[in-house]
Amino acid sequence: MTDFAAARTRMVERQLRRRGIEDERVLAAMGEVPREAFLPEGLRDRAYEDSALPIAAEQTISQPWIVAAICQALELEGSELVLEVGTGSGYSAAVLARLAAHVVSIERHEELSQTAAETLAALGVRNVEIVVGDGSLGVPARASFDAIAVHATAPAPPPALIGQLADVGRLVVPVSGEDADMLTLLRREGERTETMSLGPCRFVPLIGEEGFAG
Repeated sequence: MTDFAAARTRMVERQLRRRGIEDERVLAAMGEVPREAFLPEGLRDRAYEDSALPIAAEQTISQPWIVAAICQALELEGSELVLEVGTGSGYSAAVLARLAAHVVSIERHEELSQTAAETLAALGVRNVEIVVGDGSLGVPARASFDAIAVHATAPAPPPALIGQLADVGRLVVPVSGEDADMLTLLRREGERTETMSLGPCRFVPLIGEEGFAG
């Protein structure tokens, strides 16, 4: 029988801290959220592998390092309103919920949104609000967001999401490239937007009006 707590501690130390994740709040959140709770029963023994894993609707739960890297790049201090694009299993939302004041998470698959909501409720996570819709368009009714995390590859940073950032806001989005997807950070300061590449990654495509065709 898997000792999930011990596996989670090893994951934090070996997969995250040793590979450049330095934000202690992020490391603590990753050490608290039970990744196994967001996986199908048959995959729970693999919860702390250094890889993405399949979930329903032909989607995936991201590799732990990718979740931590996105959270670290968002530089959350605890008071922020965060938009998450691509709820998936709800795992990343649970991590973000420990780092920010409130998380609005949008998912295009109703089946996934329902399962994620049930898992989050069972874990006592109360500051995540799940919306069903086109994530490439964000949730304009709730803007502006201090930070936006996108868990699907876009052809380019969606203008709708950039427009929903606060004047001093951060957006992390995987952008499709010829050889690999590139995890990309955009910092907005008023009218100025600074872009930085965080490294190669692999995600499912962002399907929607400002993403890829379904």
